[in-house]
Formats: sequence, structure tokens, C-alpha cells
Amino acid sequence: MTPDDLGSRTGPLSRPDLPPAGTAPAVTVHAARLEWQGGALFDALDFTMPAGQWTCLLGPSGVGKSTLLRLVAGLAPAHADSRVTCSDGQPLTGRVAYMAQTDLLLPWHTVYANVTLGARLRGEAADRGRALALLDAVGLGDAAGKRPAELSGGMRQRAALVRTLMEDRPVILMDEPFSALDAVARLRLQALAAELLRGRTVLLVTHDPLEALRLGDRVHVLSGRPARLDAPLEPPGAAPRRIDDRRILDLQAELLARLAAAAAETA
Repeated sequence: MTPDDLGSRTGPLSRPDLPPAGTAPAVTVHAARLEWQGGALFDALDFTMPAGQWTCLLGPSGVGKSTLLRLVAGLAPAHADSRVTCSDGQPLTGRVAYMAQTDLLLPWHTVYANVTLGARLRGEAADRGRALALLDAVGLGDAAGKRPAELSGGMRQRAALVRTLMEDRPVILMDEPFSALDAVARLRLQALAAELLRGRTVLLVTHDPLEALRLGDRVHVLSGRPARLDAPLEPPGAAPRRIDDRRILDLQAELLARLAAAAAETA
């Protein structure tokens, strides 16, 4: 297997014929403030996710990456002065899909029922063809009728990714979506997600510098107490980038240095 096989191609995973998302807005967090254990996790933090791009967020454990993602999703309590706006002036509500660190699959449902859960909860008919195409694309075509207990951790993570993609929202928030996968499956799913989510506004929280540089248009490090964002790194070329690209490897060294400094500052 060559580096190209692990770089920009999905290998046996094929792209289903899916319609593109609608125009995705830029999303801005204004003056984010959130109290945690008697102190401010964030204080007057401003943060923008550019329209139609992947923004990746790294930083030491406990610095607030997942909390910031949850704040954007409206799942974390924020200070009264904090707000989230979209560049088109419309509310974010109803236009965001959120993938948490844990797969959150319902154990009594099949894989197919889990990935189409959103439509059923809204009283809509699930798009069976699209669901099966996505399951096939992530290598779960033969597992649609299985229960979560019959799946490996990586398979459950792939099912959770399909459930997120089924929502077909213009704004996607993902918290370590590939963490349970083996190295080869992780690279392939990264490439597939980059293709299927092209044109969406994506916020990806990850601990993997190379993953961030393969997928991100802007890569930030969150550090400090209260936490702040550094100036973004902007990897060259279109995602998914090759893992043997010298420019990406050089940026990885710089990103690792930033992460080491952030860990020392946040400790």
C-alpha cells in the first residue's frame, strides 16, 4: 500500500451519489464566557468558522475544546453576553448536525434504525436509499440489520458518522469522530468525510495534528486559563491532503510545537 492509497483516495469505500448541501454560512461566536469550577473557562472569546470551510480545533485535554463545540451547538450554558450568529442573518437552530465523542447509538435499534433516527423523530420518512448508500460507503453495508452490541468500536463510530451525514445540514460539529478507528480506516474515513462534507461549514475537534492538517482549512490551538485561540495555520491545497506531503509534515512539526507550548501554559 502506497502513501497515495492512504492519502487522497478512499480505497474500497465509494462515494454515494448524494445531493450537495445548501449554501453554508459562516458561524461566529461572540464574547464567549463560560464558568467552570469557580473560574472562567472562556472569557470574551471571539471565534469564527468561515463559510464552507473546515475549522479544526486542538489543545490540551481539559482546555475546553469540546465545551466550545457544545457552546456552538447550543448544548452548553453560556454567559448572557455570549451569542452565536450566522453570516446570512438566519439562526443556527435547525441547521446544525452534531457528532459527540461517544457514538450514542440506541442499543435496541438496528444500525439502519439508528442512522435514520433523526428523520423519524421529526416525523419524516427516512431516505432509505441514501442511508444504505452511506452505510455501504463506510463499509457497513452488510451491518444495516445488526444491533450496536454486535459491532466493534470502530464500526459503531462509523455508524455515528453516517447518522451525522444523514442529517445533511450546512453546519457540522464533530468531536473526535475518527478516534475509535484503526489507522487505515481512519485515513479512509477522513477522505470520505472531506468529500461528502465539501462546501459545508465544519468544526472538528481532534487531538491528532496530522488529521487536522489533512482536513482543515484553518487549524487553531486552544490554550490558557481562560482559554484563547492562536492565529490559525492554513494548510495548502485541498483536503484530504496527502500524508507524505512535505509541506504538511513541516506544518505538523510547527503544530506540535504549538501544542507543547499550550500544554505548558494550561497545566
